[in-house]
Amino acid sequence: MAPGDVAFQGPRRGVDRAVLLAHGAGADMNAAALVTVADALADAGVPSLRFNFPYRAAGRRAPDRAPVLEVAVREAAAELARRTRLTPDRLVLGGRSMGGRICSMVAAADTALGLVLLGYPLHPPGKAQQLRVEHFARLRMPVLFASGTRDAFGAPAELEREAKRIRGRVSFHWVETGDHGFKPLKASGLTAADALSGVAAAVVDFVAGLPNGK
Repeated sequence: MAPGDVAFQGPRRGVDRAVLLAHGAGADMNAAALVTVADALADAGVPSLRFNFPYRAAGRRAPDRAPVLEVAVREAAAELARRTRLTPDRLVLGGRSMGGRICSMVAAADTALGLVLLGYPLHPPGKAQQLRVEHFARLRMPVLFASGTRDAFGAPAELEREAKRIRGRVSFHWVETGDHGFKPLKASGLTAADALSGVAAAVVDFVAGLPNGK
């Protein structure tokens, strides 16, 4: 990966966990949600690595096919492991929307300490029957879902129902009136910054609560 397509934050030594953050289809590694989460993790002493998928690194807008995205996640995870001297089972994988989904597919086939799924795209908007859950039953690690209660890609009841397929411990953080990008309604009294701060705090608490590797 080119230096400009990777962003590492936090300590490199003396840690027993680290977090990989993958971006969504229409964004890149500098998306506000990922940066906010990475900053909060760094403040908590947890290293993280954000990266651009190949299509973004090449300046394209259309995402690569799933196999290419999965390879990119594995390469980024290997880079994070190298920088922190951690084994794959001490890495938390996750990210926004598509990035989180790809990380969950990799975790289902490989291993991970945990999964952080920010706005998981359970199904395309208006197409509730096209569920993206075929790999859920192979997830045995703890999983955190952070989603808006107005998310067109999966309502709370839908997400809670389908998450029962997961064999690991499942936690939820709901952004009240938040949409797929966590933006809340003005009537909620929450600002977009408030929503992202809440998501970041939930991620830090989840990661900190995972089993100790020492």
